[in-house]
Amino acid sequence: MNDRLAALKVFVRAAQTGSFTRAGQELGLSQPSASRLVAGLEKELGVTLLTRNTRAVTLTQAGSDYLNRIEPIIAALEEANQAARGEGELRGTLRVGLPASIAIREVIPRLPRFMSEHKGLKIELAMDDYRQDLVRDAIDVAIRLGTLGDSAATSKRIGTNYRLLVASPAYLKRKGRPKSPADLADHEVIKGPVGSPSDAWEFEKDGRTLAITVDGRFAANVNEAAVAAAVAGLGLLSTGLWGCRAELEDGRLVQVLKDWNMPSAEVHAIFPPGRAAKLAARAFIGFLADELKRPHPTKS
Repeated sequence: MNDRLAALKVFVRAAQTGSFTRAGQELGLSQPSASRLVAGLEKELGVTLLTRNTRAVTLTQAGSDYLNRIEPIIAALEEANQAARGEGELRGTLRVGLPASIAIREVIPRLPRFMSEHKGLKIELAMDDYRQDLVRDAIDVAIRLGTLGDSAATSKRIGTNYRLLVASPAYLKRKGRPKSPADLADHEVIKGPVGSPSDAWEFEKDGRTLAITVDGRFAANVNEAAVAAAVAGLGLLSTGLWGCRAELEDGRLVQVLKDWNMPSAEVHAIFPPGRAAKLAARAFIGFLADELKRPHPTKS
């Protein structure tokens, strides 16, 4: 490995791990040698990429910008080398951005088979109910629900998250079961999370569409909190099937207004704009799309 390539690899791993020692160990270098290579790179560029202290190294703003550009290049080079050697196993690190609830409920239970097939691959889940910036946050692929906002990004539809109205049996016993969307005016509703309708809930039946304005005393910005509130009996909740499947199956929540449809959310995989998708990202999304067509692992 020439010094320039070695310096770039050390910089990427030191930035990712916060440690020259760990970066050096992974690349077969001593800590002083790893640090010296990055210092040479910084001298050549004329900027400081990493701030050193006794406990860790951290990225400067220039270093963060440089990492965003260099990381995909190094990853693409490693993939090209892997393909040239004819290796079928995926290697490196795959960073996936997705809502926490989807990760915990739908993705993580399906990961064992994928990771057992690719033992050289590391997976990092960046979980956030708000949409990450794929380039800034170094996301290799993101899973998003609903309308897409990244016009320059490549996307692939991988499923549908059907929206429904749910409540706890205790709440329905106390307040009664609504018989039509108009009855929501007499009920408590739970507002949120991100991606769910806020002030107007839409219902459709036999070609007839109704938009019902709702208001509630409790709101949450993440699905897990909203579902917990519904289980606790705080009101009716509009959420996706993926976000409340377990509670429906064990009876903690029940679906109401079953004969009315609510707008579903298409689920897409989004790849960062401006570069080819990583081989591991494409393989993971292909696996996940197939898995989502199967019964949930806990039921198989």
